[in-house]
Amino acid sequence: MKSVLITGANKSIGFETARQLLQKGYFVYLGARDLAKGSEAANKLKAEGLNNVEAIQIDVTNNTSIQDARKQLDSLDILVNNAGIAGGMPQTAADTKTDTIREVFDTNFFGVIDVTNAFIDLLKKSDEPRIVNVTSGLGSLTLHSDPSWKYYKVKSAAYGPSKSALNAYTIVLAYELRDTAFKVNAVDPGYTATDFNHHSGPGTIEDAAARIVKYAMIGQDGPTGGFFSDDNNPETGVSPW
Repeated sequence: MKSVLITGANKSIGFETARQLLQKGYFVYLGARDLAKGSEAANKLKAEGLNNVEAIQIDVTNNTSIQDARKQLDSLDILVNNAGIAGGMPQTAADTKTDTIREVFDTNFFGVIDVTNAFIDLLKKSDEPRIVNVTSGLGSLTLHSDPSWKYYKVKSAAYGPSKSALNAYTIVLAYELRDTAFKVNAVDPGYTATDFNHHSGPGTIEDAAARIVKYAMIGQDGPTGGFFSDDNNPETGVSPW
């Protein structure tokens, strides 16, 4: 049975991603910063008959927590770097404090790198290793430069740039692993109604998770080093950088 680690999986899109992968026969390590909340989420899934799930305490901003989580796993096939924070809005370039920007980058960018580095040795042992970095359309520099884009006015000094940096890291990591069985992609789940954005998005959690699951499960003929967003390009699913 293939195994998956999903960070920030005790609620919202991460939780639904866990549910959908469990339904497809994967063993899911449900990562949560608060183990009690993670265990509660895992028990909800077990109550649905989805028993191949285990809650794992992992705070992506704390290297000790990451290493402790790593010690609990003996194998891993898929890593979904889902944990993320917005950092509070508005975030104007002129007024947002660097402390806020650092806090957002610690989770959305540096946290992804630290988690990936901690678990990549296990992933390398898998026949079909996959890494999905959950990003956002707000990380697209091309779209942010296009006045006709529907979210053109949604600018942020911390959140958007953290996802742009994550996208750049995804390109580099995928390139370094290009001659291996790895598939490494950045996936935008879309503007989804969750507590992350005060339930203001038009998309559903189910559809958002399905986009992540799609790239977590891609075969060897699938893409790597891409930025995918059905929300921004429903025809091809490919988003401009």
